[in-house]
Amino acid sequence: MRSKYYSVKKTDFVKKRTFAVDIDGTITENGGGRIHLDALEALRRLTNMGHDVIFVTGRSSVEGFLLSVFGGTTKIAVGENGGCITLDSNDHILLGNIEECKNAFQVIKNSIDNVKEKTVFPRMTEVVLQRTFDLDQAREIISENDLNVGLSDSQYAYHINSSGIDKGTGFSEIMKKLSILRDDVIAIGDSATDIPLFKVAKTSVALGNASEQVKSEATMTVSSNAGDGVLEALDKLAPKLSEM
Repeated sequence: MRSKYYSVKKTDFVKKRTFAVDIDGTITENGGGRIHLDALEALRRLTNMGHDVIFVTGRSSVEGFLLSVFGGTTKIAVGENGGCITLDSNDHILLGNIEECKNAFQVIKNSIDNVKEKTVFPRMTEVVLQRTFDLDQAREIISENDLNVGLSDSQYAYHINSSGIDKGTGFSEIMKKLSILRDDVIAIGDSATDIPLFKVAKTSVALGNASEQVKSEATMTVSSNAGDGVLEALDKLAPKLSEM
């Protein structure tokens, strides 16, 4: 899908915006983590125009940061569903507590069958689990044991994060650090873990592959899935950016 967005000129964008963009299911294709290259090129063009494009992901912040380096976007990443922010190769802000997440994992594992960690890039603030057990049952165990964690589903995996940590709280730290106003934030995503991010953005876009719940929380939706949806969203946003 070649986007009409490519015809937009730098002079069409009057005010700097900050795009907070999910990775898996948003700029990946075929469910295997392969980057949709046209979508990444479009995000790089936004960066070259002077906007910020910041990846906000359930993956590690290091993965998001490396994607920003090689992809040519803003070299900041919010990872681990808001638990960790990477500003440079060895500069990380840890908002979550991995020890309480590990403790919760052991409690859940001892209470439910088939609870297994997922093989992922090393995490600094969360525990990532395979989607092989009943999520609601695990949440009940967390509540019954008064564990200070939350359990979320990114569709890629289940994530144990410290209580109060999500993509919205993680990105809010970036907003404070860089003096970014809510009115200038445009969030793009596809899963329930993106809803807290939508809430800190004035404009939010749910892609075609998002659930109805996620779509209901966004200020706008597109029909196309994943990377094609990102291109469709940018097509829709381009004429409005100077007005927003």
